[in-house]
Amino acid sequence: MKKHEWREDTEDGGVRLVSVTQHGGNWQLKSRLKSEEEWTKFPVIPLEDLETLLEVISNKYRRNRVPHSHVLQIEALIADAKQRQ
Repeated sequence: MKKHEWREDTEDGGVRLVSVTQHGGNWQLKSRLKSEEEWTKFPVIPLEDLETLLEVISNKYRRNRVPHSHVLQIEALIADAKQRQ
């Protein structure tokens, strides 16, 4: 299982923590505000988070920390998300 995490600032000045796991070809996203205790799981990963995840995965791929197949999987998920819109 691979885990990818990042934090981002929200519009109201808070901090959003994001964690994405990949296991068996399935990607799962959960996030929470730093001030919250409980994580919120997303059945479908939003396009904005997929694009950020692609950036994170691409950076890790350049440092030989993840296989190229992960980059391709995220690119496919982004293409699917764009088709749904």
